[in-house]
Amino acid sequence: MTLLDLAVMAAYLAGMPLLAVLLSGRQSSTAAYLEGGHDLPWWALCLSMVATETSTLTVISVPGVAFGNGMVFVGLALGYLLGRAIVAWKFLPLYTNGQMLSAYDYLGQRFGGAMQRAVSATFLGTRVLAEAVRLFAGMLPLTAMLAATHVTIPRSLLLIGIVGVTLFYTLCGGLRAVVWSDAIQFCLYLGGAAVCFGLLWQDMPPQVVSILHQAGKFALFSHGTSPFSSAFTPLAAIAGGALMTLASHGTDQLMVQRVLAARSLREARLALMGSAVGVAALFALLSGVGVLLWVHHGQVALQATGLPSPDAVFPDYIVHDLPSGLRGLLVAAILAATMGSLSSTLSAMTAATVGDFPALCARLARVCKLGPLALARALTVLWALALVGASLLFAQSSQSAVLLGLSIAACSYGPMLGTFLAGMAIPSARATELLPAFCATVPLVLCAMLLLHPGGHAVAFPWLILLGMVLLCAFTLTLRGVRKVFSSPHR
Repeated sequence: MTLLDLAVMAAYLAGMPLLAVLLSGRQSSTAAYLEGGHDLPWWALCLSMVATETSTLTVISVPGVAFGNGMVFVGLALGYLLGRAIVAWKFLPLYTNGQMLSAYDYLGQRFGGAMQRAVSATFLGTRVLAEAVRLFAGMLPLTAMLAATHVTIPRSLLLIGIVGVTLFYTLCGGLRAVVWSDAIQFCLYLGGAAVCFGLLWQDMPPQVVSILHQAGKFALFSHGTSPFSSAFTPLAAIAGGALMTLASHGTDQLMVQRVLAARSLREARLALMGSAVGVAALFALLSGVGVLLWVHHGQVALQATGLPSPDAVFPDYIVHDLPSGLRGLLVAAILAATMGSLSSTLSAMTAATVGDFPALCARLARVCKLGPLALARALTVLWALALVGASLLFAQSSQSAVLLGLSIAACSYGPMLGTFLAGMAIPSARATELLPAFCATVPLVLCAMLLLHPGGHAVAFPWLILLGMVLLCAFTLTLRGVRKVFSSPHR
């Protein structure tokens, strides 16, 4: 890596946090710190959503998947679009009717505080695990890329450095800094991917479109594989992708925090639906890079390239084929993807802690003699430390890291989505049945993720959501039946 590359990276790492803090202004209250003042433009919230749900693993993994399987991530984006449409018109009115700090305030109003705290605690626990996987795995290509250019930085040191920079602007500017930095970071890695696509396209043979078409690289779905072990079959991509989005954007504080910060229901809907377009554009661009890299490598299978995994395809191109300066910009873009996801996670987890556990937070404030804003910032630091600790505990997995992170999140999505749907659609639903059913379902879905391997493959993450919903429904109906039996006067 040349001095120019290092200068570009240093300029980004120094300039972006300062710019985000300047754009966010001074945070004088907990509400401003965690809610952004409800005056952020919808397009900034839209870009922040896209940056939040993507990460280094997205930027690295999508081209690798496209190298072998074509444009299947674009097919997955179709399911995301369908799911967002349902969330925009059915879920968002629940959140914009009142002043909510957390997505789980709705469950507290509908079922009581115990249900709210149980779901929020599940969100916090699974989010630590899922984000830790993404954070740790995101360091792997970064350290490999730096090592290939004769810059050796220990993975743990790189991780701590990225978390430290991200924590700085999150603490200083709160949600506003998170949103503005997300918008800047998304534009950076989208632009970097576009530049790579343009450079690759210049070197393509005239008949490249015909080559890709004949090889099936334009296919939006994977055929000939089990829909239960692949997320890219038509059924899994559209139905499963829609289900995934219903859960992530309808019930996950990580995404709901953005719509809670919108100026109005209309702007919340614009941000949400705009994010679907942004994700589809990003997936299409990164997939385009991946299929062009397949041609660039001589139209051979991954094994023939000598690369160790699909996730190495794009980093290898960045390190060995990009000119100096641009290489540093792309490495900075990959750092941006990690920082965008991380800052959003820290802000969302802090908001959920403050909003869903007020008694615990009040007790901590008294013991530590902290004001509300100081306490919120202290909680942000604690969650950052927890993420670093969990990240350092993870070892490499044989499963794609991006899919592993999604699978961990999906273990809570099914029970959470089922609980929200019960509250919205079943007037007779009660916490006395839902709460124990929820608490029993989450660990069972975690076990299913770890133990079930149909055909030797892990269960695709969309079906873990469906499994969670089915188990929650079964447990709830069983408990309702038991209650009726024991309360019957003829017993």
